[in-house]
Amino acid sequence: MTHKVWFQTAVAIILTLVIIRLFIEVQGVFSPLFVVAQTIFLPLLLGGVLFYLTRPILQFLLKRSFPKWSAILLIFALIALLIWLFYILIAPIVSEQINSLMDNGPEIIERAEEYGQYLLNQREHLPDSVREQVNNLTGQFTDWAANIGSWLGSFLMGLVSGVLALVLVPFFLVYILIDHKKFAPFIAHFFSGGRKTWIRKTLHDIDETLKSYIVGQLFVSLAVGTMLLIGYLIIGLEYAFLLAVIGVVTNVIPFLGPYIAVIPAMIIALVQDPIMVVYVAIIMLVAQQIEGNLITPNIMGNALDVHPLTVITLILAAGNIAGIWGIILAVPFYAVVKTIVTNLYSKREQIEDTATKEV
Repeated sequence: MTHKVWFQTAVAIILTLVIIRLFIEVQGVFSPLFVVAQTIFLPLLLGGVLFYLTRPILQFLLKRSFPKWSAILLIFALIALLIWLFYILIAPIVSEQINSLMDNGPEIIERAEEYGQYLLNQREHLPDSVREQVNNLTGQFTDWAANIGSWLGSFLMGLVSGVLALVLVPFFLVYILIDHKKFAPFIAHFFSGGRKTWIRKTLHDIDETLKSYIVGQLFVSLAVGTMLLIGYLIIGLEYAFLLAVIGVVTNVIPFLGPYIAVIPAMIIALVQDPIMVVYVAIIMLVAQQIEGNLITPNIMGNALDVHPLTVITLILAAGNIAGIWGIILAVPFYAVVKTIVTNLYSKREQIEDTATKEV
């Protein structure tokens, strides 16, 4: 019986739950480790993202016989140039539109409340069944708004602390660029034979998965933001550049990001001219169709073949567990776990095929 798959799986689950329970009971012992992990989490995350974005440049320079240190210094010079260009070209426009939005904020909120109250008053003219559904949706919308507010609050708090931690990012990036090729051999040297080969292959697949996600998601976000900016400028929507930047940022969240980005755009459009809401919806629909049917398949391919329903479930669950960071990291974490499980299943099939041939 001990050789049965269901028995081994049940034992593994039980042991995992016991370990989790023991970890919860003695978590106070590990509190210093949690403090250290929280301190280095954001710099390490940003350093890892920059590593995947700059590694192709490093490989290109190394193939051109550049010394590693000179190649890394050139990469940092390119990053500094991009930051400077953002500061002189984009930051002033965003800052101006933010200041204008803050000045007009009370008026926008007041008019949005008027429209909302008008729509709520129309419920009395609806059939009872429809009115009940509207009331349920109103309550759910209130809960969602509260959750979004808490997520935004935690995100802003994390952003403030993250700015202070940005000093560590260059150090993490330097060491990752220098020593990234040593990681897989270091892990693999603890194993031998077929296990060592499997570890190396699994680490390579994880690396490819993360690269596909990070580079692809950044390109998709920039592409969607550019399309939104062009559309908003064509229809003459106020705060077009700021709303497009919001679209770029929220597109970091897979699948749901574009729908979150359209909410502030529709509020601004409603206050500016109610017919603009239709135009904004059309722009978002066109951008979504181009992104979903043209950009994402060609950029990411099948590296992250995750069903949309799975993405929604992951984001909602991770948001309740870990807030805004859970929402951002849920899909890549799932993709990594899926890669590991896929390799485990392939290894198991290989062992079974070998055993069958030997018999």
